[in-house]
Amino acid sequence: MMERRELLTLFGAGAAGLMVAGTTRADDEKDGKDKEKHHAHMKVMGECALICNMVSAHCLKELAKQEGEHSELHAEIACATNDCQTFCVQAVTLMARHSKMAPHAHHACADACRDCAAVCEKSQDEKIKKCAEICRECERLCREACEKSAA
Repeated sequence: MMERRELLTLFGAGAAGLMVAGTTRADDEKDGKDKEKHHAHMKVMGECALICNMVSAHCLKELAKQEGEHSELHAEIACATNDCQTFCVQAVTLMARHSKMAPHAHHACADACRDCAAVCEKSQDEKIKKCAEICRECERLCREACEKSAA
């Protein structure tokens, strides 16, 4: 039987996937290159939300099994990945509907991804290191989106 944490991870990942899949709305006014970049950015945010959910569940599972030197780091990572996932989902949702608030969400998402990556980079676990890599990519793309909207 699936544990509650695993079920919540699947729901969160499914929600992120649905948002990324449903992004064709007002893209008709964009030219091909911008549209591809837009969709690629949204895909990275969805992937970031997904891996953050998975890493959070992994860390919570590890916390349940152990106490000691790694428990504090696992707790810190679980909190950071939950926050990062929340901002990624919010940013991709606003981006998908071309909201005027999307630049604000991109800025917050970039900061959350930066902080999440910094915490995840402290771990020796390969799953968690992969999370840091994707968070860094998502941060970069969100910062680019912020610069583009400011121009």
